[in-house]
Amino acid sequence: MNERRVLKVVRVITRLNIGGPAIQAMRLTSDLAPLGYDTTLVHGRIGASEGDMAYLLHADAARVIHLDTLQRPIAPIDDIRALLAILAVLRAVKPDIVHTHMAKAGVLGRIATLVYNRTAGRAHPARTVHTYHGHVLDGYFSATVANAFVAVERWLSRGTDVLVAVSPRIRDELAGRFAIAPRDRFAVVPLGFDLDALSALDEAARARSRAALGISPTAPVISTVGRLTAIKNHTLLLDAARRVVASTPDALFLIVGDGELRGDLERYAESLGLADRVRFLGWRRDLPTIYGATDVFVLTSRNEGTPVALIEAMAAGVPGVATNVGGVADVLEDARLGTMVPPDDAEALAAAIHRLLSSRALRCEQGRSARASALARYNLPRLFADIDRLYRSLVG
Repeated sequence: MNERRVLKVVRVITRLNIGGPAIQAMRLTSDLAPLGYDTTLVHGRIGASEGDMAYLLHADAARVIHLDTLQRPIAPIDDIRALLAILAVLRAVKPDIVHTHMAKAGVLGRIATLVYNRTAGRAHPARTVHTYHGHVLDGYFSATVANAFVAVERWLSRGTDVLVAVSPRIRDELAGRFAIAPRDRFAVVPLGFDLDALSALDEAARARSRAALGISPTAPVISTVGRLTAIKNHTLLLDAARRVVASTPDALFLIVGDGELRGDLERYAESLGLADRVRFLGWRRDLPTIYGATDVFVLTSRNEGTPVALIEAMAAGVPGVATNVGGVADVLEDARLGTMVPPDDAEALAAAIHRLLSSRALRCEQGRSARASALARYNLPRLFADIDRLYRSLVG
């Protein structure tokens, strides 16, 4: 049997902030070595209050290069410096594959690869892969800025060997609504996670979780996990919370995460009379404790790629209620797995939460189905196998 050739990969991501893209980039960097990959990870700086996930990196598994000039906001001088720095990495490493994640890294990394391939004089140019973990083409910027991004993505797509979408609906939006590239140019590679700690949660662990958080064993607990930014729409959760508390006075809402809107949201909760019913917990690393204490998980986003927190809740056996946006429907592909409600509909959200709180049997049944589905579809071995197949197909 022929031994596999070791492939050199340069992976570029805008920042290692808390969220699905960073988790995927780090796991693919740290854990692909046994499959024959020598990876260099290039990442930029995170913004204030985003939360840093770099602690998940295994320092001995890959080279990690931090570029302070690589950042999410548009900053022409720093962007040029970051582009040149990425180009220098490519010239030093001489990669077989350049894989970019997130919008800014996708632009700079692919332009740098284009320049590298045209100037390096190599018989076998670096192949390019870009993953859309979602997109910033809707809900983030003004129409003018969004249209500019669409134009840039269309141009870049022509020089990208493989465009990866993390769900079928994200692929269909990018290929159809935004016409970034033809549908057959996209590969769908769902996310994968280490879900063992969440799948191990049982009734004893749930009791310990509530004790650790100082929560009554009988209080109905509703939680959400994510950045406190406009796209996550936590205002909708608070509007629904007011309705839920009106009928279930002992209900407790846990908001895990941080961001630029935290102060505004805390003041809004207080104005709704929810100061003692809503806890803002900030970023936490003990997510099994959060999910273990939770009866119902809620996601209120206006746009999503693949909702990582929803998958985590499912793996923990927690039934979820989520707005029907982006890739949510790919995760909740069956009504047995969770409840979808229209975006910006506080009444529908509150009703769905109340329905689950009213029936322990329904919560248990839905939690079991959700856990089985999440563990089967979003595990790390499947992710590694998918990426390995993709990379090997590019280099023959």
